[in-house]
Amino acid sequence: MVMPTLLADRFVSLDYTELTNNHVFLKSCNNGYFEQHNHHHLGEHHHHHEGPTAKELIGNALRQRVESIDHEDCEPGEEDTFFVADLGEVYRQHLRWKMNLPRVKPFYAVKCNPDPMLLKLLAALGNGFDCASKAEIEQVLRMGVDPSRIIYAQPCKTNSYVRYVAQQGVRAMTFDNADELRKIARFYPEAELYLRILTDDTSSLCRLSMKFGASLDSTDGLLALARDLNLNVVGVSFHVGSGASDPSAFLKAVRDSHMVFQQAASYGFSLKTLDVGGGFCADSTFEQMAGVLREALDEYFPAHSGINLIAEPGRFYASAAYTLACNVIARRTIQDTALINNGTTTPDPSYMLYVNDGLYGNFSSIMFDHQHPEAKVLRAGGQTLYDTPAANGMDDRSGVEYSIWGPTCDGIDRITESIRFPVVLDVGDWLYFEDMGAYTKCSATTFNGFSNEHDVIYVCSEPGAKALLDL
Repeated sequence: MVMPTLLADRFVSLDYTELTNNHVFLKSCNNGYFEQHNHHHLGEHHHHHEGPTAKELIGNALRQRVESIDHEDCEPGEEDTFFVADLGEVYRQHLRWKMNLPRVKPFYAVKCNPDPMLLKLLAALGNGFDCASKAEIEQVLRMGVDPSRIIYAQPCKTNSYVRYVAQQGVRAMTFDNADELRKIARFYPEAELYLRILTDDTSSLCRLSMKFGASLDSTDGLLALARDLNLNVVGVSFHVGSGASDPSAFLKAVRDSHMVFQQAASYGFSLKTLDVGGGFCADSTFEQMAGVLREALDEYFPAHSGINLIAEPGRFYASAAYTLACNVIARRTIQDTALINNGTTTPDPSYMLYVNDGLYGNFSSIMFDHQHPEAKVLRAGGQTLYDTPAANGMDDRSGVEYSIWGPTCDGIDRITESIRFPVVLDVGDWLYFEDMGAYTKCSATTFNGFSNEHDVIYVCSEPGAKALLDL
C-alpha cells in the first residue's frame, strides 16, 4: 500500500500502474438510501484483497439504488437524480499530478466542486485550496485546514471579505489593478500578494482574460504602487483559462511571469512563489500540457532558484470521479404523420425523453462550461445495463432515436439533441452520465422549484484514499 506521507509530503519516481490497484471497498448507503435527509452516509462493507474494479463498484452502487425504487408507488423524491462518486479516482488523479508535475503543489479550486468528502480527501493528501469567496474559505477552514494552505485567488474582492480573511489569518491573495491595491492597503496591509498577469486564453473552454489579469505594460506601475503603499508582493499568478487546450499558452505565461519577477526585484520585492493557475483537463491531453509546463518551469524557474510553485487545478481532480443517474419521468412519441397519412409506410417512431435533471440543475455545465455530457442507459425494461454495449449510444442510423430534455418549463432545457440506443426507453427507466464532477452541482439552481440538492453515494477504488480518510 502507498503510505499517505509519500503523497502528501514528497514525491519519488514511481510507476503509476504499480501504485494504483483494485483493492477496493464500498461504503453502502442503506440500500441506496440515506439515513438522514441530505446526509452523505457511509456504512460498512468488508475489504478483500481481491476486490471489484472501480467500474464494478460504481455499477453496484447505481444498481442497488435504482433497483430499489418502484416509480409506480415510491415516495415523492425517491426517484430523484443522484451521484455516485469514486474517491479512488481522485486519489489516482493526485498520483498522476505528482508524476507529471512533481514540483508544483496543487491548490484545489473549490468552486469546481465543493463536495465535503472530496475536500476532505484533498486536504488529507496535503493539497492547498484556491478559494474565491468568504463561504469557500469558511468551508475549508472548518475542516481544520491551516490558513497558510489557502490562497484567496479572487483579484476583485468584497471589502468585508478582505476584513474577514485578515481576521482568519488567510494572507495569500491575488490582485491585478491599482484600485484593488489601495483596498488591500486599507483593510489588510499585511497580506501576501500575488500579481495576476494577463495571458492568452483563446484556446480555453472558459476564457478569463477579458475579466482578470494585468497586462504586461501595466505590471511595472502596479509594482511601483505596491512599493509606495508599503505592501508585500510575494509572487506572480496567471490562469490560461478553464479547460485549456493549447500547451504553448503555459510556455508564454511562464516566460512572462519570469519577466515580472525581474521587474519586482527592481522595486525591492523578493518574490518567492509562482502560481500557474488552472486549466488542466483530466483527459489524455494532461500529459502533454504538463510536459510543456514542466519544461518551461525548469527553464525559467529551475529547482535551484528556490521559487515555490503552486497551481489551481479543479476539473482535473473532480470531473471523472462523479457519475450522475437520472430518471425518465415522461416520454413523448414522435412519428412522421405525413408518411403515415400517405399510407405507404409506417416509420419507426422517435421519442422525446424528459428526465428529472437538466440545464438549470446539474447539467448547468452545458451552458456555463461548454460541456457535452453523453447519455448512457442505466436501466431499461427491468434490466440494468450499466457498462454494457447496450448502454451506449449508436453511431449508425440503427436503433431508436431520442432527444433528452430537462424537467423545467423552459424550452432551452435540452440535454441531448439526438442520440440512438438499441433499446426502447420508457417512463421509470434510468440514464447515467459519466464525468459529471466539474462545474455541475456547484452551479445548479432551484428554477421552477426543482431541488439543487442531490444525494451522493461514495465508493472508493483505492486503499490509499481509504486509509487517508480513516474509512
